[in-house]
Amino acid sequence: MAKIPLEDSFADVINKAQRGLKVSDEDLAARADVSKADLAAVKGGKPIIAVIRRVARHLRLAPNPLESLARKEWYPEQPVFPRGFAMFNTAYEDMTVNSYLVWDPKSKVAAVFDTGASAQGLLDLVDAEKLKVHYIFITHAHEDHVADLDTLAKRTKAEIWSHELEPLSRPDARTFKEGAYFHVGDIAIKTLLTSGHSPGMTTFYITGLSWPLAIVGDAVFSSSMGGSQTAFEEQYRLNVEKIFTLPRDTVIAPGHGPLTTVAQEKHHNPFYASRTEKSNLADIKQKNDPTHV
Repeated sequence: MAKIPLEDSFADVINKAQRGLKVSDEDLAARADVSKADLAAVKGGKPIIAVIRRVARHLRLAPNPLESLARKEWYPEQPVFPRGFAMFNTAYEDMTVNSYLVWDPKSKVAAVFDTGASAQGLLDLVDAEKLKVHYIFITHAHEDHVADLDTLAKRTKAEIWSHELEPLSRPDARTFKEGAYFHVGDIAIKTLLTSGHSPGMTTFYITGLSWPLAIVGDAVFSSSMGGSQTAFEEQYRLNVEKIFTLPRDTVIAPGHGPLTTVAQEKHHNPFYASRTEKSNLADIKQKNDPTHV
């Protein structure tokens, strides 16, 4: 199977961070002590490593993972679920978008997360496995994530749910608050508000499969995070508080790009690796402090 490309390039990451932190090109060039021409070249996709590393430090990005992204040196190791989980990657305009199917192998009860551009492959698997879809959960209501909701709803007759801050424009949709629990057979699903990219962006934390699973929508991508024009700090903070505090072996299932894990992103994601490195350094210093009890 062909690899699903990473959602963002190093230039995308730089542009997202700069836009989110509201740093102008002139200010960034001055802070990083690089020429405006070199900065423009990097933002346009030219991998000038020295400039990339200088810029990273002034955008709260970890230089080593950003350089690795620029050199195309890393791709997340893909976790394997023997049963009960499937990912679907479908083309939507000039990109691809993910949807997910989770089911309890014993009861055959299932839940869908987002719809992708087309739900046909998902529905084919539902039929093949003789599953009963009880829920359709929406991470957020952007068009690429709900594009085939009508088909899914008609074929499965499932309950449709989204966060109360992310209502869907249809009379059969229901809303939940943060911290709501759902069950699919022996599988438990907890809702976590990870807003910023959209007001009600929800991460669904799922236990009972081979690995803990977080279906995160556009909150986090492998090596990146979702963009936000108005709530970047909120999104960054909630990602740290709600996603990066999950167990390290938690599989991150994003709205775009490949699967990854909390552990891998703590090491390879330019937005969050720098925070992890600082946290680890602080822990080491504290442990070595003779006054610390």
